[in-house]
Amino acid sequence: MDLNTVAEIRDARRPAPWRPGDAWLGGGTYLFSEPQPHLRRLVDLSGMGWTPVQRHPDGSLEIAATCTIAQLSRHARDLLAPAAPLFEQCCRAFLASFKIWNMATVGGNLCNGLPAGPMISLTAALDGTCLLIAQDGSGRRVRVADFVVGAGRKDLAEGELLRSVTLPARALACRTAFRQASLYGLGRSGALVIGTLDPVDHSLAVTVTAATVRPVRLWFPLPPAAGALRTAIEGAVAGGEWFDDIHGLPEWRRHMALRLAEEIRRELTEEERR
Repeated sequence: MDLNTVAEIRDARRPAPWRPGDAWLGGGTYLFSEPQPHLRRLVDLSGMGWTPVQRHPDGSLEIAATCTIAQLSRHARDLLAPAAPLFEQCCRAFLASFKIWNMATVGGNLCNGLPAGPMISLTAALDGTCLLIAQDGSGRRVRVADFVVGAGRKDLAEGELLRSVTLPARALACRTAFRQASLYGLGRSGALVIGTLDPVDHSLAVTVTAATVRPVRLWFPLPPAAGALRTAIEGAVAGGEWFDDIHGLPEWRRHMALRLAEEIRRELTEEERR
């Protein structure tokens, strides 16, 4: 897509005042996919040189906003953590070509805020925290589950930059279960549910995405019974928060989310009893 309203591309390494019509440019797979008539200048992050993925001494994992899906997938193959398989499962949920994998970024997926964004699913399920940098250089941290507040809406001020997402060591040590449903064999996610079971205190977290306009992460000190899990999900998702588009009606998404969540509950609790 030719963005014929864009008059300038600026290197983000050369600071300049933010102005109306500016936008951060990561991989560009969304920006260049459809007209963006409100944009006048792109601020290119590709030269920032941020390390795509790094493990900190405390065991946490920091993923740069500019980390591509291909880079994340490669890193996860060597990640020594029980939650490592979840990374590839979420990368594969893109159902995208190798060209998209090598350009699309983790940060772009989060900042688009689309319900079917699988990097939102991954980082919300693993209790990730976003590092946001304002134009004056100050920073703040927001949990991924609170960063995306609706379909295409996020807690991001004008000119604010998503620098990275950090996943805590404890979340990486969890056993995980993944379920995805689509109306088509190779279609966009209509419901994506992830469960994590903490081996230390046996707590269970269930995260519902794609079926809802925002990620819904529920934490239970001990695995709940089937009825309690269903009640918790229905209580956490307001009636208007079940997503509605060509990829699935709200009623179907609700049904699939509840079904997949119960499958995950059974899978993780049965493993726990063995």
